Amino acid sequence: MAKRVKNQEQYEALRDQGYSKEKSARIANTENSGKKGGAAEKYEDRTKEDLYQQAKKVGIEGRSKMTKNELIKALRNN
Repeated sequence: MAKRVKNQEQYEALRDQGYSKEKSARIANTENSGKKGGAAEKYEDRTKEDLYQQAKKVGIEGRSKMTKNELIKALRNN
C-alpha cells in the first residue's frame, strides 16, 4: 500500500528540485507544509519532548534514543 502525500503539489516541486522521494514526502506531509514560517521558537529553547514530537511528525528514525542535542541536529539536517 502506497503512502499518501498531503501536499502533492509541494511533493512534485521538491522532486523536480532533486530531493529524494522519501525526503519530498516527509516535507510535504509536515503540518503547514508549503507555508511561510513566522517567528518559530529556536530548537534550543524547546523541551526535549517538543523536539521528540517534531521528530516524530517528520519521521526521523531512532528519535527515542536521541539526546536533546541529537534531536536538534537531526531536525536541522532533515
